[in-house]
Amino acid sequence: MTEVFLRRLSRWQAETQREAMADLYVEAYQGAPGEVFHDRQGFLNRYAEDVQRTGFEMVIAGAAELGGCAYGYTVDRAGTWWQGFTGAHPEAEELTAAGQVFLVAELMVRPGERRAHVATRLLELLLTRTETAWAVAGVPAHAFPAHHAFTSWGWTTLGRLDPAPASATGALDVWGRRRAR
Repeated sequence: MTEVFLRRLSRWQAETQREAMADLYVEAYQGAPGEVFHDRQGFLNRYAEDVQRTGFEMVIAGAAELGGCAYGYTVDRAGTWWQGFTGAHPEAEELTAAGQVFLVAELMVRPGERRAHVATRLLELLLTRTETAWAVAGVPAHAFPAHHAFTSWGWTTLGRLDPAPASATGALDVWGRRRAR
């Protein structure tokens, strides 16, 4: 395995990398045959919206080819991301209104780069520039490897987010970690 380098991308650079990010998404999640186009297009739609969000940050990993990516943004102060949330986080509304919640919207690593701490390094670098008090991530309930990873990183389960019925993601377990400032 070659050494993996990490680097930040500006919003403009992130927009120019949309096709490469979609290719990485398809490879990282390897959906059911026949659904690859749907999964890829859904990712591209979400990605186009996410890149425009306030506080967008992105980090990529790779040497000769893109090996992984992590990106996120500050949760909207209106708190719309929390709609459908059930759980116990007494500060969620206050911290969100104060612009103090950073959402890790995507963390993906190419299968050949897994088990080499690439995801850990991506997440750590992603969170270094944000000044928020709390970091959160929504993880599909059935994504057991991701649950294990977040547990090993010291994150805790805050509750569940049940999005609107038209949502493609389904229910998400919400993980969080208070950030040292």
